[in-house]
Amino acid sequence: MNISELRGKKVLIVGMGIEGKATLRYLRHHIPDSTVTPVDQTDGADYLDNQREYDIAIKSPSVKKELLRIPYTTATNIFFANTRGMTIGVTGTKGKSTTASLIFAILQAAGKRAHLVGNIGNPMLLELLSEQGPKDIYVCELSSYQLEDIAYSPHIAVMVSFFPEHMDHHGSVDAYWEAKKRIALFLKQEDYLVYNPAFRQLAELAAQTVAHAVPYVETLPCGEKEVPLLGKHNRDNVRAAATVGEILEIPRDTAAAAIRSFRPLPHRIECVGTYKDIRFYDDAISTTPESAIVAIVALENVGTIFLGGQDRGYDFSELVSLIDRSPIKNIVFFPDSGEKIETLLKEKSRKRYRTLRTKDMREAVQFAFDTTTPGAICLLSTASPSYSVWKNFEEKGTLFATYVKELGK
Repeated sequence: MNISELRGKKVLIVGMGIEGKATLRYLRHHIPDSTVTPVDQTDGADYLDNQREYDIAIKSPSVKKELLRIPYTTATNIFFANTRGMTIGVTGTKGKSTTASLIFAILQAAGKRAHLVGNIGNPMLLELLSEQGPKDIYVCELSSYQLEDIAYSPHIAVMVSFFPEHMDHHGSVDAYWEAKKRIALFLKQEDYLVYNPAFRQLAELAAQTVAHAVPYVETLPCGEKEVPLLGKHNRDNVRAAATVGEILEIPRDTAAAAIRSFRPLPHRIECVGTYKDIRFYDDAISTTPESAIVAIVALENVGTIFLGGQDRGYDFSELVSLIDRSPIKNIVFFPDSGEKIETLLKEKSRKRYRTLRTKDMREAVQFAFDTTTPGAICLLSTASPSYSVWKNFEEKGTLFATYVKELGK
């Protein structure tokens, strides 16, 4: 929605998180004479009772659209309707933050006017408060929440992975996929869809798009050992970013230099350090069984793992099978899904484990120091969301690192 369409209207901003606050600032700058009212669930259970007094709502990503009974748009739609530069949108169940950051690093190395925005923590509309022009390139990390009601596609859409997540918001795997694939729904013939051909759904979508469908490049711009990120999944993320670099005709040596100097994002198989001859890795971003599997495979020598969190009904069978085949001997189970994983392990596994049930991160880390074999790895990769115990994955990962360093002295 073009900002001019909001002039003279009574606008209701629904949700006052980081994006809602950015939207309020953007609207007050561009349409100062319009009535703009922010509301949030912290205002009480009746915070939407007066919504019919407004012409239009601007919905924050976490707000379910079923709560709105008036026309609405989103900050994401306002961004895409009003930006003058090139847009590169990145989505996927896992890997989108790293891939978006890699693309941004390559663009910066090439001297481009690049901006990293979106779900990664920098609201898109804040960037539009600065002077912009056709040479600006916006790399946008886009979540399924932001995509489920999007009415635009970026000039280059990048899809890195797909497996079940966010069932509590979308209701089903099919609805989650419908949200994700909207990133490509409005692509034009001159646009691009960059995709990981290892995922069946992405390959099928690529076969249907009117845009240029481009699978990941097969070779990295630099040697595999030069990539400062662990695991095959991260080499795929590098390939995704390198593919975008090739579309934009960025020299391979420039892309290679950016990749070599890239540093892993926090809480993504991040090495906390070695203490008492035990290596500790923080993979707090892991909120699904698939992402925990990726971390275990990437690190190989995991002796202790922390599992569990909010129970969203995931199937942990494949994860349990991998643990049974792995060197893992010690497991911490956090509520609520930890109990479910433990029960499945007892039913399926041929091994016996030393285990701890707790919601106390300090107790969990002490258990790791007491039980992990010297030379092995302790991995925080819970395969479940954090919300049953912690505010978010950042809090979980920060507590883990804090107690590792404290108890490791």
